[in-house]
Amino acid sequence: MSNNLINNSPVLQLSGIVKNYKQGKQSLEVLSGVDLTIQQREVVALVGQSGSGKSTLLQIAGLLDKPSAGRIFINGENISKASDDLRTTLRRDYIGFVYQYHNLLGDFSALENVMMPMLIAGKSPKEASDRAAFLLDKLKLSHRLKHRPAELSGGEQQRVAIARALANSPKLLLADEPTGNLDPNTAEDVFSALLAVIRETGLAALIATHNMELAARMNKQFKLKDGILENLNEPIFTKVRKNFY
Repeated sequence: MSNNLINNSPVLQLSGIVKNYKQGKQSLEVLSGVDLTIQQREVVALVGQSGSGKSTLLQIAGLLDKPSAGRIFINGENISKASDDLRTTLRRDYIGFVYQYHNLLGDFSALENVMMPMLIAGKSPKEASDRAAFLLDKLKLSHRLKHRPAELSGGEQQRVAIARALANSPKLLLADEPTGNLDPNTAEDVFSALLAVIRETGLAALIATHNMELAARMNKQFKLKDGILENLNEPIFTKVRKNFY
C-alpha cells in the first residue's frame, strides 16, 4: 500500500459491512450492511445502546476483526483481503486507538508509555522521546512525564493514552468510549483535549460515545440500532448541537 495520500480519497470507507456471530446452531447478525465514509479532518460520532455493535464496528474499522461480508477501503485502497502482515502494518502506521480503559503499562512512566509505539515502529529513542514529550505537552502533561500510571489521576491516564494513540502520526483515530470511565467534569476536560488535538493535527476520527452532548460537538453523528447505521442529522438533534455551542 502506498504511503502517500490519494487525492480526494476518504480516510476510511466501509461498504456493506456485515458481521455475524455463531450462537450454537444459530447465527446472530450484529451489523447489517453498514456503509460509512470518513474524510480527512472529519470527526464522526458513533452512538448506540450497549450491545448495539459499536465496538464491533470499531474493531472492523481498525482491522482488528474481519467482517462476515463487505469491503473496507483505507485511503481509497480496498484492503478487505489484505494479508495479516499488511493489516498489522496499517494498524501500526495509519490508525490510532483509544479505549475506555487506558491500558497503560504500569512499570513505565507516562513518557515511556507514549514512546513505546514509536520504538516498536523503529524510531530512535531520542526521536521517540522528543515526540512523546511534545504530545504530552499538547495534552497539558509536561509536568507528569516521569510519573507512572498509578501516580496519575484517571483523566491524566486517559490523556497519556491519547498521546500514545497519536505517537506514530496516524491518519485515522478510533476511540471507543474514551471518556466512559470518567466523572462528568473529567470527561469534559479529556474530551475537549482530545477534540482539540484531533482538529489541530487534521486527523479523521470515529468516536463511540454514550454522551449525546459530546456527540453533538462532532462533525457528523451516526447511531447503530438493530445492526443498521442511522444518520442522526435530524432537526431535533441539530437543535441540540446548536444549543450546545
